[in-house]
Amino acid sequence: MDPENYDPEGDLMILNLGPQHPSTHGVFRVKLWLDGEVCIKAVPYPGYLHRGVEKLCEKLSYVMITPIVDKNDYVSPFINELAINMAFEALNAVETPRRANYLRTLGAEMQRVGSHLLWLGTFGLDMGGALGGGASVFMHCFRERELILDCFELWTGSRFHYNTLTVGGNRHDVPAGFAELVRQTYTLIGQRADEYDAMLVDNAIFRARTKGVGTVDAKLAMELGVSGPILRASGIDWDLRRDRPYAAYNEVKLDVPVRYEGDCFARYEVRMAELRESIRIVLDLIDGIPEGPICALKPVKLPGAYKGKVGQAYAAVEGPRGELGTWVIADGTDKPYRCKIRPPSYHAVSLIPYLAPGNNVSDIVVTLGSLDPILGEVDR
Repeated sequence: MDPENYDPEGDLMILNLGPQHPSTHGVFRVKLWLDGEVCIKAVPYPGYLHRGVEKLCEKLSYVMITPIVDKNDYVSPFINELAINMAFEALNAVETPRRANYLRTLGAEMQRVGSHLLWLGTFGLDMGGALGGGASVFMHCFRERELILDCFELWTGSRFHYNTLTVGGNRHDVPAGFAELVRQTYTLIGQRADEYDAMLVDNAIFRARTKGVGTVDAKLAMELGVSGPILRASGIDWDLRRDRPYAAYNEVKLDVPVRYEGDCFARYEVRMAELRESIRIVLDLIDGIPEGPICALKPVKLPGAYKGKVGQAYAAVEGPRGELGTWVIADGTDKPYRCKIRPPSYHAVSLIPYLAPGNNVSDIVVTLGSLDPILGEVDR
């Protein structure tokens, strides 16, 4: 299917999907070579956002970086904060208190549910008219996601970019009434998850457009460094929360859903199972948060008060899209010498040249949506 060796009688057309297009899930361009509706070749072009987050990290002190990474994967900022602060803590061998670990685990699972809801809603929009315009699924999911943002607003004072984690623990403790609000919210979402399945799994058009479409085999996924739900939907049973536990995950029972088909429908099944599992974890944790301090270090009054020991460290967490890692090199000053972020979405979009050829344009849109990329962390 190389365009240079394609049928000379073929009338190929080049179509730019994006960079300004809702189905690209961000400012992202995919250049498609088409023979009618069938794709012959696809080349993804990230890099339109020019965030420069890694370079910003070299210019700011350790305690000033957290609100910067909030904007990478902008639908799971809590987990962004966790990944980078864990790397800073590993650099200086800082042990976080048990209560802080529980709060971090609770916040990460709360955020995972919100992220998967956003994915499911936008995935419905990617299907468009096949699901009655797709807006029904979208509105249902965003209705529940707003309730999750209410919980985070009560906890941190912000609905979206929290700046709540810091080196050594957390900045904000949970307030009065928080446990009850979380319990009500996530119990309700757990009940309504059955509505999503009823709208989608039992829909013949949804099954036709996802089963056997965008299949990722396990070997390709591992060669490209793919992780998270995409990897687990291809038969690889790997989850950092269980296999390399951090925060309080060593004290949490975790069932990791795995599917083997590797197609869009398998990725849907894995994320829906993860959503339900995260709800269970949240409801288990909310009543068992231990007493104690929420930070191992004294409150920082000056930006340069915290310095990283000379050396380097890597820390990774299981984000909603896979392994989110931070590699930091320190030179003994109050700023990182080098900070490298490993975003799972970057590896996910590297699948596009392998998945698009042979498919129709409409199937490419569905496949791209099933990968759940967030371009803020691709163009970090």
